[in-house]
Amino acid sequence: MNKRFTIKETKLPGLYTLKRTKIEDKRGSFARMFCDKELAGIMSDRSVVQINHTCTAEKSSVRGIHFQYPPFAEAKFVSCIRGRVFDVVVDLRRKSPTFLHWHGEVLSSENAMALFIPEGFAHGFQVMECNSELLYFHTSPYHMPSEGGLHPEDPKLAIQWPCPVINLSRRDAEQSFLDDSFTGLDL
Repeated sequence: MNKRFTIKETKLPGLYTLKRTKIEDKRGSFARMFCDKELAGIMSDRSVVQINHTCTAEKSSVRGIHFQYPPFAEAKFVSCIRGRVFDVVVDLRRKSPTFLHWHGEVLSSENAMALFIPEGFAHGFQVMECNSELLYFHTSPYHMPSEGGLHPEDPKLAIQWPCPVINLSRRDAEQSFLDDSFTGLDL
């Protein structure tokens, strides 16, 4: 069987990049988005229970940075199926050596990259091409009362967005900056 994914752990333990292997010919291309057998090493006993899709029209728009509190914390696979985004993940695990560190990765329909984001991380992205679309494969259903967020321009995180941040939702713009009272998530 051909290997459909190249999986690499990032500098944030538990966060992985996935490079999908594209099969191309004169008709176009084919790539597997998900395979429980090939991804069993990072999925452990998790299952995909929800798939979401987003399309963001304007370049430089930022969505996020969102997470869910336990016991509704979720792992997710994020793939860009159209356009290009700068995808950002922040480690919120209280006892992690990389607590409040972030990792950014360009995801695009062309580079066939995806991220596996485990529980205890926050996620957001900035659109680098108009009308960019993402697919999210979640291991837990969305639970509104367990929703949390970080301000994308929080100086404590110092995320280096590639473009000026625009078009924040009201919810994202109203997120408070982190202070010493935020001690992270226990998982």
